[in-house]
Amino acid sequence: MNQVRIGIIGTGSISEWHLKAYAKNSGAIIAAICDLNEQRAKQIAEKYGAEKTFTEYRELLADPDIDAISICTWNNTHAELCIAALQAGKNVLVEKPLCRTVEEALLIEEAVRVSGKILQVGFVRRYDSNVQMLRQFADNGEFGDIYYAKASTIRRLGNPGGWFADIERSGGGPLIDIGVHVIDLCWYLMGRPKVKTISANTYNKVGNRSHIRNLSFYKAADYDASKNTVEDIANALIRFENGASLMIDVSFTLHAKQDEGSVKLFGDKGGFEVDPAVVIVTEKYNTILNVHPQTDSPSFHFESAFQNEINHFIECVQQGKQPLSPVEDGVEMMRILCGIYESAAKGEEIRL
Repeated sequence: MNQVRIGIIGTGSISEWHLKAYAKNSGAIIAAICDLNEQRAKQIAEKYGAEKTFTEYRELLADPDIDAISICTWNNTHAELCIAALQAGKNVLVEKPLCRTVEEALLIEEAVRVSGKILQVGFVRRYDSNVQMLRQFADNGEFGDIYYAKASTIRRLGNPGGWFADIERSGGGPLIDIGVHVIDLCWYLMGRPKVKTISANTYNKVGNRSHIRNLSFYKAADYDASKNTVEDIANALIRFENGASLMIDVSFTLHAKQDEGSVKLFGDKGGFEVDPAVVIVTEKYNTILNVHPQTDSPSFHFESAFQNEINHFIECVQQGKQPLSPVEDGVEMMRILCGIYESAAKGEEIRL
């Protein structure tokens, strides 16, 4: 296969990152746009030179000229769209999270197995060049046994409202929207250990904070501050079968001084930080050293990581390779996310 003909389903904000990256990849052709809003679909198609537009996704999937699709829709549609696309013989790149529940995730995994097609989960943090560098260090034993990780993504005023705040469409709040990024990042860099237990809490105390003045923040197209059925904040301690542990906290809205983001991992031979900037901590000649690698970008760069993700997907489709973020990892991440919500709801530690 020389060029991969791509169909985009959903034209919300995240789709723009897919479209821009496909447009820069010589192996991809943006062939079709599908959205319930016909006018918006046509506008996007004109902008990116797509020949066809659809308002019904099954019509797009029935088109034999489409090789692969990007799913950029609400979380509650991911399972239905993934399964239908795979059954139609299309390769799939689906935005994170894979879906909303473990049951949905297992159905998608089975559809991948039966179809023999490729499904790549949009864990974009894995595709950052710094992360791949650190993974190489870890794989070569630079940090030894990575036994503890700590990640935090705190937004003080970051509830976008709309579908993000509607648990029926999203499946959850900051945990499933932005927390999934750092949880997957740590789990991936730790070598994807098997989860043993989860102890977690969620809180809904503050809400959308629409009354706050003098601070602007991202709002969903269907923003409505009166509708909010997701958590403000979640925290969790995840224990793995190999003895390692991961501690995370993530919020949309919190009475915090400022937004914060940090990702730190610790091994018995060294440690490293991914956010807010890459630092490697090691020992030489009885001296602790903080090493700052010389890279094009010392911190996470979303646009280049997204381009790497799209390039990887196109390569996998062309060459029949398994992706760096396969469906199996999407399933395991849903087990973790749903386990955190379950532990919080029960008020007790649970065993996976």
